[in-house]
Amino acid sequence: MTSHQPVAAPEEHQVLKFRPRTSDMLRDDEAVAPVEADMPDDFKHRMWTNAAAFAFTVSLTAFGIWIAVLMSDVRTKQDCVLMGRRDCARVATPSGTTEVMAPTHSGVSRP
Repeated sequence: MTSHQPVAAPEEHQVLKFRPRTSDMLRDDEAVAPVEADMPDDFKHRMWTNAAAFAFTVSLTAFGIWIAVLMSDVRTKQDCVLMGRRDCARVATPSGTTEVMAPTHSGVSRP
């Protein structure tokens, strides 16, 4: 098997000279894009923008945690159902009651 290597003509190669930045170059850049120092800093607008960004980040994090917990609960219930169990759902009870249903030998539960 033969290997094909590209053949480059001498005109295709070019060496670029590295020129470090000098203070003259920086002054030229400032002339192209001057910094507007005469504009006042709108502190109130900046704070509102920061607060909005923070609220968005917190809400996105809360949504991510909520969806992760929801996915975990769904996976747990799905595993329970796929094992063939019938008691997979949680039963909500009033918070004041502490009765526990104990099974009896006859199959009827008593409080």
